[in-house]
Amino acid sequence: MHRIDDHQRRARLGRRHLLAPSVRAASVVAAADAVVALHATDAATVFLSVCARLSDASVGAVERALYEDVSLVRLLAMRNTLFTMSTDVAPSIDASNARAVAAKERRTLLKHLRADGNGLDETWLTATEQETLAALATRGQATGSELSAAVTALRTKITVFPGTRQETVQGVASRVIRVLAADGRIRRGRPRGSWTSSQFRWTAAEPWPTSVIAEAQAEVARRWLRAYGPATEADLKWWTGWGLRETRKALGAADAEEVLLDNGASGWVASGDVAPEQPLEPWAALLPSLDPSAMGWSDRSFHLAAGHRAALLDRAGNIGPTVWWNGEIVGGWAQRADGEPVWRLLSDVGRDASELIGAEASRLSALVGDARITPRFRTPLERALSA
Repeated sequence: MHRIDDHQRRARLGRRHLLAPSVRAASVVAAADAVVALHATDAATVFLSVCARLSDASVGAVERALYEDVSLVRLLAMRNTLFTMSTDVAPSIDASNARAVAAKERRTLLKHLRADGNGLDETWLTATEQETLAALATRGQATGSELSAAVTALRTKITVFPGTRQETVQGVASRVIRVLAADGRIRRGRPRGSWTSSQFRWTAAEPWPTSVIAEAQAEVARRWLRAYGPATEADLKWWTGWGLRETRKALGAADAEEVLLDNGASGWVASGDVAPEQPLEPWAALLPSLDPSAMGWSDRSFHLAAGHRAALLDRAGNIGPTVWWNGEIVGGWAQRADGEPVWRLLSDVGRDASELIGAEASRLSALVGDARITPRFRTPLERALSA
């Protein structure tokens, strides 16, 4: 069995994730496709992740891709998490992941409506969705608050988890809008604020064409292996949120090739993808919280030392802003109140590395400008540095 060691895995990461300066992308879509999909829980993460991989980094270029060209779209997909991806990738992820997520979102909402005991049911939900879509069609785009003002049913209150310690009264607007978005009938447009805001306006959309689930899962597995391979079965299962049986079927359908990893485990690569990766120039990167290069595997030991995890991850396993050197996470960074990026190294990387990291911090500062970045999932090192 062919062996791919950790050094080669880090070299692959640097080249295939477009992180070394010599391989950075010329387009926003190429940067997104290189990592299959970008975590979008934090609006700023999409911009910072893309720009870290662009030869000519520009917030405006990402905004054009999201809101004018619509060559990037957001989908509630893997692990019931919001992701951003290109329109080339979106149909496969929609069929392989997002459809199941949307069905679950609808079931959950209907369960809450019925439990409220006021006669709210599927008929009521269908009528409310139709009214909401009509209101959106009239306006072209609208915030959740504007839709609630236009559609009386969206101002309905329900009691969720009645009779339990978690009992609370909630409005249905955000839940109905979330279901419509998960179904692909509306999409997130420009936010009300700057590019770091998650208060989106909504606009009408058309659902993606129906695809065969097994074929879509095989396509997602192929793309993921080209970006993240070699990786284990458990890594793909974790990243996609599929069951073990689905994961194994997708690997088989994708003609994945088995290889041996440094820790003795079996890994998988795209068919024929076993040639040694060509060396890259020394490179550094400052990546945002939840960046795909840090979140792409369940086992990150080949690029994240066990001793660094407590400082860089929160209790749920979400990683904060990271400093990279030649494919390894060597520290973390944050933004101070005055906007200055500040970082701390957790590994001794030497003077040359420190100079390149400083250059990347300057590049980041020029990109961010007056914007302020606060990750949704705060980690110990990020909190300490930003204080």
